[in-house]
Amino acid sequence: MAITSWTVKTVFLALASFSIVPPALGQTGAAPRYPSKPLRLVIPFSPGGGTDIVGRMLAQKLTEAWGQQVVVDNKAGANGIIGADIVAKSPPDGYTLCMFTASHSVNVTLQGVQQPYDLIRDFSPVALLAVQPYVLVARPTLPARSVGDVIALAKAKPGAVSFGSSGVGGLIHLSSELFASIAKIKLTHVPYKGGAQAMMDVVAGNVDMMFTSLNQSSSLIDSGRLRLLAVTTVKRSPAAPNVPTMQEAGVPGYAVESWYGMAAPAGTPASIIGALNREVNRILNLPEVSERMATDGATPAGGTAAEFGKYLRAEVDKWRRTIRSSGITPG
Repeated sequence: MAITSWTVKTVFLALASFSIVPPALGQTGAAPRYPSKPLRLVIPFSPGGGTDIVGRMLAQKLTEAWGQQVVVDNKAGANGIIGADIVAKSPPDGYTLCMFTASHSVNVTLQGVQQPYDLIRDFSPVALLAVQPYVLVARPTLPARSVGDVIALAKAKPGAVSFGSSGVGGLIHLSSELFASIAKIKLTHVPYKGGAQAMMDVVAGNVDMMFTSLNQSSSLIDSGRLRLLAVTTVKRSPAAPNVPTMQEAGVPGYAVESWYGMAAPAGTPASIIGALNREVNRILNLPEVSERMATDGATPAGGTAAEFGKYLRAEVDKWRRTIRSSGITPG
């Protein structure tokens, strides 16, 4: 059969009619672009602290990348519980996010039923953002030049070696209790109202030692007013590459990190968690981000959302064991 010009024209018009179907009809059920409006990043601590610094830096980079404002909202109180509760009860649409810290993993056991949410059940992990070591420092007059020496002193005279902290149940306190538990030694706890006050009493020789952050103690270490014995992370810190880890110093299995993470409300779609995770990992690999974190002794982490979820559960389990074995109750 001959193909006439009329036939060709008819076929062309028929095909064209399919191509001009409005996008809204042709994409029925398609997910909207994310993000399509401003986001809210809840930081459950006061402005100016480590969590706030990391959170604001991340918010700025996400805003630049997505063209949507990421608004930082500081909601401090109850050791991070108030801000986290706001996010837990927010719509699971990816537009309300929360900064997590090691304090949240401690709260699970120390605060117990007082928490208005379940840390594992009520949140969808996004990514581990950064880790920061603590360091073990001692008064220079303490007859101990290593962690091994501290253990020997404590075993020779149980309870004679004292440690300071920023208060009962804080991570600095728990770092020492974990040390005592693994090394099977008895130490005497001297709590203060803040870490700076505790550190100055170590310098003055009124307390033997304490765990603290490197950035807070570096000037005192450099001047010889504190003796640096070890870092608490599994790997050596880039900020102190010649200082052994607690594990290298003879405390097997010891690992304590001050860390920052991001989470969304439980039920947030996997596609949105994936988009957030990919962008956060890209940002963490930026040289300027690594350099900024390094000034505070922190190291960018990253990884998958599932890996952060596994890490979070391990942190909760570790501090639950430590708190229960030490008999710690809220102060």
